[in-house]
Amino acid sequence: MIKATIDGREICVEEGTTILQAAKSAEINIPTLCYFEQLNQPGSCRVCVVELEGTNRLVAACNTPLEEGMVIRTNSPRVLATRRENVELILSQHNSTCTSCSRNTNCELQSLAFSLGIVTHTSQTPPVAQTWPQDSVLIRDSSKCITCQRCIQVCATVQGTGVWALAGTGGQGGIQTAGGKTITETDCALCGQCITHCPVGALRERDDVDKVRAALADPNKICLVQIAPAVRTAWGHSMGLSKDEATVQRMAAALRKVGFDYVFDTVFSADLTIMEEGSELLYRLGNAQDYSFPMFTSCCPGWVRFIKAHYPHRIAQLSSAKSPQQMFGAIAKSYWAEKQGIDANKVFLVSIMPCLAKKHECALENMNDAGAGQDVDVVLTTREAERLIRAAYIDVTKLCDEELDDPLGDGTGAGVIFGATGGVMEAALRSAAYLATGENPAPESFRNVRENGSKPWRVSEFDLAGSKLRVAVASGLGNAKALMDALDTGEESFDFVEIMACPGGCVGGGGQPICPGKEMAAPRADKLYQLDAAYKLRFSHENPAVVKCYEEYLGAPLSQKAHHLLHSDHNDWSMPHA
Repeated sequence: MIKATIDGREICVEEGTTILQAAKSAEINIPTLCYFEQLNQPGSCRVCVVELEGTNRLVAACNTPLEEGMVIRTNSPRVLATRRENVELILSQHNSTCTSCSRNTNCELQSLAFSLGIVTHTSQTPPVAQTWPQDSVLIRDSSKCITCQRCIQVCATVQGTGVWALAGTGGQGGIQTAGGKTITETDCALCGQCITHCPVGALRERDDVDKVRAALADPNKICLVQIAPAVRTAWGHSMGLSKDEATVQRMAAALRKVGFDYVFDTVFSADLTIMEEGSELLYRLGNAQDYSFPMFTSCCPGWVRFIKAHYPHRIAQLSSAKSPQQMFGAIAKSYWAEKQGIDANKVFLVSIMPCLAKKHECALENMNDAGAGQDVDVVLTTREAERLIRAAYIDVTKLCDEELDDPLGDGTGAGVIFGATGGVMEAALRSAAYLATGENPAPESFRNVRENGSKPWRVSEFDLAGSKLRVAVASGLGNAKALMDALDTGEESFDFVEIMACPGGCVGGGGQPICPGKEMAAPRADKLYQLDAAYKLRFSHENPAVVKCYEEYLGAPLSQKAHHLLHSDHNDWSMPHA
């Protein structure tokens, strides 16, 4: 332990603690910009500079270890003047078109400038954005980049994909895609973590809100919308709603006011996915001589892109089951349209997802099996959905909850937890146990898949109808890479593996609302598990809408019709270097 003084307060911390961490422990706030806890601390922005008594130096608090006897001032006149100069320098090289920026009012640079009282600044050489394909799911505006390197760090160290790189030196240095390729030429998983960790508006998703507005205004279209499980944990964050007020039913009320004809819950098709994927697992286990193991979940398109790019020899081990988003689209434009007596070609289906990769997934030709164009027409991220609601000047704090539409409106707790890492595995095991034995296990029987272990992945073993089942769960593509390498070397072996591209699962998705400097996956996942515990039905096979769908239309899990609508061949499309 070492002692030092910060702003007149004596503190005692462990050796190796940085000045920034020590100040935080004493509830002394030092502003930062390039720093992100446990991710990035390059000290390049010089916003967190502090003054050391007895020296002429100002040092970056984020990467300077505290030393015994240090006397530090975090808000001296010299510190404040330097901090302001450094922010003005960053602004002089930044495209400050704030009013038309996706991060307006939620930008760390904008907030910092306001706090420092910077109301005017001069751009010596107005930056010009590099050419970027505007139809790409992921959009980068280099004129807004402040070279904080957060995107590089999260992509390389957390996600293990290395899409971004630092090119050039000094004033000519900047960030670009590795190797100078276009984004569509890279192996980007489209997880969107670079967006949620960028402090400014240099990175964003392709904005598809205008496509939705056009459909809503078209009298010849019947507009449906589905809401993903993870969205209900985050959509009200910037709209004045607490996590308990931001229910999926209140969001349904808002979306009806926007103009949607029908509002559905993707929890329905999450339960449907469990029926297909769980049945597929049991079939493969029963015919083990014909398959390689483990079987991998396939509901995360970011993960599917990753395995196709980096481990193509294991593509056949992916479940052929489509994601809940795509299953819903196929059912909505076939079973639901027939049941309602509606021409499926008039149906326009919008998905609200916590994800960027879903935008790519819905456009794949092998996802259009209902025979009425794209099964899912447009995907909006949670952030885009918020903008759609705001543009309609809807005060969501004054709305009452409204139930979702039938007959695809029913869901279970098992479907709800799809949004959290381990949720798909737990839901699948609940129903797989029933399908194998004919009896429901206790709903909490498989909660071990939620617990964190010392490795980047979580391992659990269960008895399934007399057979031992060994499973693993991982989230974040860096952890996925470690697990896949362990499988390739023979260090590990499993029967069933769930992987989510984003750390923490969909709740931490790249399309979720951005909370500057904070990782929000854990509290959002807790909310989903609370909802699961409160559901009357907690097994996917008990969803009455799913049961009726099989009785009236599909026949049974893995039937010919179910396979046509709800499954796909992962070899029908390829990644750039697969």
